[in-house]
Amino acid sequence: MSSARSTMSTTLVIIPTYDEAENVRPIVTRTLAATDDSVHVLVVDDNSPDGTGDIADAIARETDRVHVVHRTVKDGLGGAYLAGFAWGLEHGYDKLVEMDADGSHHPEYLPWMIELADTNDLVLGSRWIAGGEVENWPWYRELLSRGGNLYTRLALGIAVRDATGGFRVFTSRAFERIDLHGVASKGYCFQVDLCWRALEAGLRVVETPITFTEREFGVSKMSGNIVRESLTLVTKWGIDRRLREARSLVKDHRRLPSVRANAHAVADHAA
Repeated sequence: MSSARSTMSTTLVIIPTYDEAENVRPIVTRTLAATDDSVHVLVVDDNSPDGTGDIADAIARETDRVHVVHRTVKDGLGGAYLAGFAWGLEHGYDKLVEMDADGSHHPEYLPWMIELADTNDLVLGSRWIAGGEVENWPWYRELLSRGGNLYTRLALGIAVRDATGGFRVFTSRAFERIDLHGVASKGYCFQVDLCWRALEAGLRVVETPITFTEREFGVSKMSGNIVRESLTLVTKWGIDRRLREARSLVKDHRRLPSVRANAHAVADHAA
């Protein structure tokens, strides 16, 4: 693990990697070019056998804006992000960004998303609000994503259109109200998990449109197990919410705080 340099930086872009040797340098280079010196990058590598971690180390030696964490275990996307959040909070960053290594998330959106985090607790780069889109996806991938997000909205009673997206900005103060120690999901349901926790905690959540581009190199980590985990956990959370709502009505004669009121959408600043 690289040590953090003395810095005035306020934003840390966390990029988990596993076998991303072809992608890691291009995405880090684009991220640095799209942002100013107040933004640093943390590559969290899960002991990639293709040498991704070595490439990340080489980049970190070239600039003090890049740091690397090497993990010896591979326990899913959620585990990698939790390690990145812990590192970023320990080193005093004010905003923490989730971004994929494969180029599907365009770092050119970062300045606007980081600006939105000045007045919101969680900023979601959204494919499924007006202005958002996907590129190079087969029809079944889009159907799966749209359907999964529709089910999530109905099961949890939320207004967020893209709760499964992985391009987002958290403020450090948001983590003061989100219990990261209780996060059980490790796969892509991790994204729904954190969004749901933010909404239940009453945090201000905003969606802004992005274009999502399917990876050019490497293999997608999506699998049937990931889909099954998501369906199981979202269903469980929805049932649990309704049971707590019923108990609150019977015992206290009041509803739980809304999980819809603090979520809204904004246009891209360039639109």
